[in-house]
Amino acid sequence: MVQATAIRADQVCAVVLAGGEGRRMGGVDKGLQMLGAKPLALHAIERLQAQTLGAPRTLALNANRNLEAYAAWGFAVWPDTVGGFAGPLAGFHTALARCGSDHGYLLTVPCDSPLFPLDLLARLAQALQSGTQPIAMACAADGPQDRSLRRQPVFCLIKTSLRPSLAQFLESGGRKIDAWTQAQGQIDVPFDQPHDDPRGFFNANTLAELQTLQTAAPHSL
Repeated sequence: MVQATAIRADQVCAVVLAGGEGRRMGGVDKGLQMLGAKPLALHAIERLQAQTLGAPRTLALNANRNLEAYAAWGFAVWPDTVGGFAGPLAGFHTALARCGSDHGYLLTVPCDSPLFPLDLLARLAQALQSGTQPIAMACAADGPQDRSLRRQPVFCLIKTSLRPSLAQFLESGGRKIDAWTQAQGQIDVPFDQPHDDPRGFFNANTLAELQTLQTAAPHSL
């Protein structure tokens, strides 16, 4: 039996998705909202740098507003190549186009879940290299109040060879992440082990949720 080749961090481009309109926060740029002493999107960048598999070779931010503010952190900033705030898949498409053939894999994370696991990349990579599907997606509870496992579609490790397929999907008017990922073939990766933080995939969609996160996890930020 041929052993699967291990995916390395230096084969990965990682992008923090911060290109949305922030409607549920009143239209503010969500990635720049402060949590503790740092903006949400910067928490996500630092979480990627601390991954147990190693920091991805390339770290970038997908943003459509306040580009200079994001660029001041010293990382690449990639606006959507699809206009009209087309949603997370537009960020996927932009990153796949920008990271190019130098990377075999794209890791996506949102800007509003600052406690995502430090072994996120390692576990997604393990699942991807062990199977035949081109996409590995995290499956976890949304927070400590509800422990039901759900797909977390913006936490994905994707083979960059899927770029043409995603471009075609978007050109045809497709916008739903699940519709595209399931059509390609995905493996759901559960994050439900005893050591997993129940707040790991909690996302701050509203200002009230942001305050809840600040109150509940002051020492983790």
